[in-house]
Amino acid sequence: MDSLMLVFMICLLLGAIVGFLAGLLGIGGGLIIVPALIYILPWVGVTSAQLTHVAIATSLATIILTSLSSANSHNKRGNIPWPLFKPILPGIVIGALISAFVSELIPSENLQQIFAVFVVLMAIQMAFPLKPEGEGKLPSFGILLSVSVVIAFIAGLMGIGGGVLLVPFLCYCGLQMKHAVGFASATGFLIACSGTLGYIIAGLNAKDMPDASLGYIFLPALFGIIMSSMVFAPIGAKAASTWPTKVLKRIFALLLLVIGLRLMLY
Repeated sequence: MDSLMLVFMICLLLGAIVGFLAGLLGIGGGLIIVPALIYILPWVGVTSAQLTHVAIATSLATIILTSLSSANSHNKRGNIPWPLFKPILPGIVIGALISAFVSELIPSENLQQIFAVFVVLMAIQMAFPLKPEGEGKLPSFGILLSVSVVIAFIAGLMGIGGGVLLVPFLCYCGLQMKHAVGFASATGFLIACSGTLGYIIAGLNAKDMPDASLGYIFLPALFGIIMSSMVFAPIGAKAASTWPTKVLKRIFALLLLVIGLRLMLY
């Protein structure tokens, strides 16, 4: 078995795990996919200079289909407040696109350290979730636009959908949780599309990229993760009705903490 096929098979397994956990715990897959790819991608010749960029770009690309599926499900339930897109949509697109080109300016090792710190912070947030209480009133157009740029930029830079940042903000602004989550799923799709396009363009002239790459995106890993995650996400969602998700989420937060600390030392 050659290295490309081996990575594809491993990413099938990775996608199954990510999809199941996403359905079970309601978490984004990027916090798992990026660290896993950082360990896996050197097997197919991804150099240390490009490693973190490829892992983040590939993770972001996997979110396109998964977030679209989630957004479609929330839309059928009436959980997406579509008028809110007017002030937030431009910021989402701008922030996600910019993230890819800024990422290219950051050395891979430094980008990995930034991601590691982010993972540790997300682990703490997952174990001890904030419950923001706002005034129940949306900010001005300018504030919504600015915040959406920042959230999309961070999401694109970290290879995630952005829900972990957007949902608390929208809840603080007074949205019901189900509407905040539904809206975040729709914006996650836009962040993934815009960020993926940016990473493709930014990586077109990148040196020492392996075969089967499109810009900074490694296609065998992308297809492997997508194929299995789409199958296992509904299974995880079904298990969520009977499994102790609060306990499991804290266990997963501990795992994320270990992963983040390990990445700092990697």
